[in-house]
Amino acid sequence: MRTPQPPAARPDARAGLTRRRALAGAAALTLAPAGPALAQTGAASAANTANAAAPARLPRLVLAGPYAAVSYPLLRIVESGALADVADKVEFIPWKNPDQLRALAVGQSAGFMAMPSNVAANLYNRGVPLRLLNISAWGLLWMISRDAGLKTLADFRGKEVVMPFRGDMPDIVFRLLATRQGIDPDKDLTLRYVASPLDAMQLLLTRRADHALLAEPAASVGLRKSGSFPVSVVAPELHRSVNLQAEWGRVLQRPPRIPQAGITVLGPHAGNAALVARFQQAYADALRWCQADPAACGQMTARHIDMLTPEGVADSVRVDNAAFVTASAARPELEFFFQQLLARQPGLVGGKLPDDGFYLGGA
Repeated sequence: MRTPQPPAARPDARAGLTRRRALAGAAALTLAPAGPALAQTGAASAANTANAAAPARLPRLVLAGPYAAVSYPLLRIVESGALADVADKVEFIPWKNPDQLRALAVGQSAGFMAMPSNVAANLYNRGVPLRLLNISAWGLLWMISRDAGLKTLADFRGKEVVMPFRGDMPDIVFRLLATRQGIDPDKDLTLRYVASPLDAMQLLLTRRADHALLAEPAASVGLRKSGSFPVSVVAPELHRSVNLQAEWGRVLQRPPRIPQAGITVLGPHAGNAALVARFQQAYADALRWCQADPAACGQMTARHIDMLTPEGVADSVRVDNAAFVTASAARPELEFFFQQLLARQPGLVGGKLPDDGFYLGGA
C-alpha cells in the first residue's frame, strides 16, 4: 500500500509510517463500568464551564465522526440545536474509512471530530494541529460466538476466530490479552483475518464462521439481525461472549475499561476557550441524554445512519459503558493504553507518547 506524504510535522515526529498504520484502529469503530471518580471529574469539569463567556458566533460549525457510539452525542447536538447559539449552521459529517478521517483532519474540514484515541495521538505526533478534548467510548470490543459456554479467551483454544483488521488496534489488544494468559495466538488459535467488522458478522450470519471479535455497534446490530426474519431462517443463534474490557481489567489488574475513542478539536478552534467550553458542556449533556434513553437514541441514530437499526443501537448503548471524561483526567489510562500499543506496534500511536500539548479539557 502506498505511503502518503504527511503534513508538515514536528522535528521529532517519526516519518515513514504507512497510511494504514498511521490511522490504525480507526475503522474498528464502524466499531466494566466507568470508575465514578473519573466520570465525575469529567462531568464536573464540563459543568464548571457552563458559565464561561459566550464564544463569538460562527457562520458554520462542522462536527465529524464515524458511524459509531462516539458520534451519537454529536448527532444529538445537531438535532437538538444545542449549539444554535454558537453558530448559524451546525452540521454532522460522517467519515467512513481511515482515508476520509485523515482528509478531514489534515484539511481542517471540521471543528470537532470523533476518532479513536490512538489515531488522535498518531496524527498529533505527525504534526496535525489537533488536541484531545475528552474520552467517552470505554468499552467497544466483544467476542461473539455460536457457543454460549465460552466465557474467557482461554475457552477459545483450538478454535478459529474471525478478526477484522490484521495488525490494527483490536488485533493488538486481543493478542496482548491472550498472551498474558499463556495463549499463543498463532499456535493455540486459528486467526482468520477479514477486511471489516461487517465482513466478520456476515460470516457469522451465514454460518461460515463460529466466533469473531467485533466492535460496537456492529456486535449489537448483528445479534439483533441473527434473531430476525428472514436472517433467522439461515443464521445460527449467536451469543455475546467475552467482554474484552473486562478481560483487560482482569488480566492487567486495571479498571475494566479501555479508553478507545473520544473527541478532538482541530486547528484554530483549539485556541477558542469559550467555544471549547461550550462544546464540552453540550457533548456531556448529549451523552447523558443517550445513556438515559437508549431507545430514543436508537431512533435518532437510525434516522441519520441507514445501516444501523434503532433496536441495535439501543442495545449497543446499554452495554457500551460510555462515560464523559476530560482528556486530562483520562491521561493516566490513555498513557497506559498507548504504552501497551507502543510495545507491540509503535506506528499505532505515531512512535511515541504524545506530549502535554495533546491534552485539553481541564482536569
